[in-house]
Amino acid sequence: MNNHPYRRRGGRTVRHYLACARLDDSLGDTINTHSTRTATALATVAISAVILTGCSATSGGAAEDSSAPAASTVTIEDNFGSIEVPVKPQRVVALDNTVFKTLNDWNIPLVAAPKGVMGTAWPKYVDDAAVLDIGNHREPDLEKIIEAEPDLVIGGYRFGSFYEEIKKMAPNTIEINPRKDQDVIAELKRQTDILGTIFDRKADARTLTDGLETAITDAKKSYDGSGTVLALIVSGGKIGYVAPVTGRSLGLLYPTLGLKPAIEQDAENTSHGDDLSAEAIAAANPDWIVVLDRDGGFGEEGYVPAKDVLENAEALKNVPAIQKSQVVYADPSFYLDEGIQSYTQLFGDLATAFAAAKA
Repeated sequence: MNNHPYRRRGGRTVRHYLACARLDDSLGDTINTHSTRTATALATVAISAVILTGCSATSGGAAEDSSAPAASTVTIEDNFGSIEVPVKPQRVVALDNTVFKTLNDWNIPLVAAPKGVMGTAWPKYVDDAAVLDIGNHREPDLEKIIEAEPDLVIGGYRFGSFYEEIKKMAPNTIEINPRKDQDVIAELKRQTDILGTIFDRKADARTLTDGLETAITDAKKSYDGSGTVLALIVSGGKIGYVAPVTGRSLGLLYPTLGLKPAIEQDAENTSHGDDLSAEAIAAANPDWIVVLDRDGGFGEEGYVPAKDVLENAEALKNVPAIQKSQVVYADPSFYLDEGIQSYTQLFGDLATAFAAAKA
């Protein structure tokens, strides 16, 4: 295991990881493990050679039966290559919004998180004072990572510019968020499989990836192949155009499901969408509208739901998508999450809506 003691400023030791050692054939060997929490001295007298295996920081240094040793680490492939990490780490820092729901649903406790970008979606972490607050990605308090004494740090794309700095603080830092220029669906499945391996939840991970595939298949089958679709991001009462393929979050719907775009053009702002007027939407005359409500998960005062923005616009009254109630809204927490569960739900909602229109 490639951990090492973390230190505060000035070199003060914050935490020493447990050390594992083998007993040789001699009698009376002594093994010492050290941490700031405990200091123990173990002496074992053996009649024959005894091997102590399977000890790790996460198991408190307890010996396992040598006939069935438990793996204490596993090698995974993150966005930067091979890295050895603890299995079932006990002290986890997570910075990636695409993993929060999975960790939450698997009851994985966190010792620190960026509460400033978590909104209202994960109160179990945000409202817990014991979870240290790293802040947001614009002005993060990275010292909180050191203070949290992590066994594992799960980095994220919002904190990507701080990766090298965090890696120096915590060598057991991984990045498994969807990589740019890669198929997002495949990347979400890869990420989920890695989490299943690290936290010994492979069956649960398979359930998530299978669920995503099923939702995609159902949506493909339900779409009639001819109805035009327009994807939008609504924020602060303004409407943004999401370009097919390249547009944030919703752009992948077009190639994944074979949707026919109501507008076929690139966008300058692929992250938040180019400004689009109600009149331009009316001119495109979409049969379907898919909407990401960017502000929906923050619960801020004065928030105007995307539904009100679109369905109260006079210019859109005669648009088929509005007239036929063929507007599909992503879950309010989608922008905060953008993880495998959010996409599974969105594809499932599209499948239901498409099927109802064909009935």
